[in-house]
Amino acid sequence: MLYISLALLIFAIFFFWQSNRQRKEAGLPGGRVIYTDTRGWGEVEKPLFYAALGLTGKPDYLIEKSGQIIPVEVKSGRAPEAPYDSHIYQLASYCLLVEKTYGNRPSYGIIHYENRDFAIEYTKELESALIELLADMRVDEGKKDVARSHDQPSRCKRCGFRHVCDQKLA
Repeated sequence: MLYISLALLIFAIFFFWQSNRQRKEAGLPGGRVIYTDTRGWGEVEKPLFYAALGLTGKPDYLIEKSGQIIPVEVKSGRAPEAPYDSHIYQLASYCLLVEKTYGNRPSYGIIHYENRDFAIEYTKELESALIELLADMRVDEGKKDVARSHDQPSRCKRCGFRHVCDQKLA
């Protein structure tokens, strides 16, 4: 009986260590994972949706910590000096979706890069800028031609519209 108990204890320690290692690799803060968009942690969740803005999104993770829900967006590349605006707005969208879905406004969210994390405050100013950006995007949806919104050749190289774009860089 002692050997069985000892073996179970060793297995428990191993699984606890493995869980902590996976959490750190994913850039997750302490807390309980309540939503995930990665198959590695189980069934992929349904997207969050806010009808008033026609906004839909699937954060990589939602972590419940101390009564707050924190969205975490995981990026596969190395961290830039500061997060790209597009990443910040994506995270802000998840913060807004969390507030509307769960009735719990996050004070921040996390962008996790391969080598660094950024905690982004979800302020009223960021929320207003996000809503303004979404309105601008809705206006652009109806236009035949929309000007490129950046000067980053690397973004153009990865764009799905590169083959039809007359404004591509490089």
